[in-house]
Order: sequence, then structure tokens, then C-alpha cells
Amino acid sequence: MSIFVTEPGRPLGTRLPEVFRNRRVGDVSELAESHPVTPGESEATDAEFQQAARSGRHRALQEYGTAAAGERREQRPYLPVSRICAPVLHSVTAASTVSEALEIMEARGVHHLLVKAEEQVAGLIDQRWLLTWLHQQGPEAMAQQLVHIELPAFLTASPETDAHQVARLMLAHQLNAALVVNEGGQPQGIVTSTDYLRLYASAGQQEGSV
Repeated sequence: MSIFVTEPGRPLGTRLPEVFRNRRVGDVSELAESHPVTPGESEATDAEFQQAARSGRHRALQEYGTAAAGERREQRPYLPVSRICAPVLHSVTAASTVSEALEIMEARGVHHLLVKAEEQVAGLIDQRWLLTWLHQQGPEAMAQQLVHIELPAFLTASPETDAHQVARLMLAHQLNAALVVNEGGQPQGIVTSTDYLRLYASAGQQEGSV
């Protein structure tokens, strides 16, 4: 049930995580540091999460985990992220411009796009990040190609990863989506904050009917 976070970077070649190259993130539901951080390596530990949690994000994370706080790990409900992720992925090439990416989002009614470089996963962008970047750069940046832009960090998870764990990572890193990748390294779907809201609303309706 692996979850990885890929650092910001330009979409050159694959940016999918590899065990010996990228940052594997542990279970953030546990706040005890398992081992010290090694600056020369790139493995993310709970210590990094603790540092990030000192900001306003910590409160949201605590509230999310309150329900499971009194349960033993083996008794916590398990929900594979493949059960709630959307299987449809829309993509653009790294050679596409910011303008083209926004046009595709509007035409297809989506807020996230997979960025590919030579048919390999090179990044994941969302509309909010793209509009923020465009506001900072100015209108003339609409013609800028994605390959020349440092794209944001993104999360990847395997289909069997616990959806609750993915949600904790999304909160910790202030990301509203995670890419679901199968054993062959191919994108299988995307899970977003909207999927979690839909799940929460569905659970609320069921409780109300009971």
C-alpha cells in the first residue's frame, strides 16, 4: 500500500516515483519519527510531516483522524483508493501551452490534467495551481509551454492503498488530488477532494435513512 510524493520539477521524462530515486512517504497517521532524516537522501519521514503539521494544516489533519484515533490499527476501516477514484484521466503533452491546457480543462469539464512526456507520466496539474501561476507570471505567459515550467509536486498511490491514508497525505501536503498507478506503472485513475466529499455525503445520506 505504497504512497509516494514527487517533488516539483519540469516535465522531462518520467516523474513517476521509483523506490531508489524518489521520496517514499510513510503512514502519516503515526506521528512518531521512525528514523532520523538524512539530508543527502530523499526519503521523507514522519519528522518532515511533523514540521509541516505545525502550520494550520495540523488542525484539519487532527479533525480528520479523530474518528480513528481510539481504534487499534488493525481495527480501522479499510477502503482501497481504487473504490473511489475516477478511472477517466485527461492528459496533455509537455509541449502543450498553458492556454491549451486551460482550454482542455474547460472543454472537458475537468480540473486536473496528466502531463505526459514521450508517453510517460511527467506531472499532474490542477486548474487552481495553473491559474495561480498564470496570475503571478502575467497574461503573456499563456503561450508558455509546460515543458519550461516547474510543475507542482504530486502524490501517487497504488490501487490497494487505503483511501484514508491517501486523504491524510493530501491534507499534509496541501494537495487536492492523487494519481493512482497500477503495478505496471500505468495511470489507473485519479482521486480528488471531490471524491472524498462525495463519499462523505453518501455516508451521511445512509446514516440519515437509518
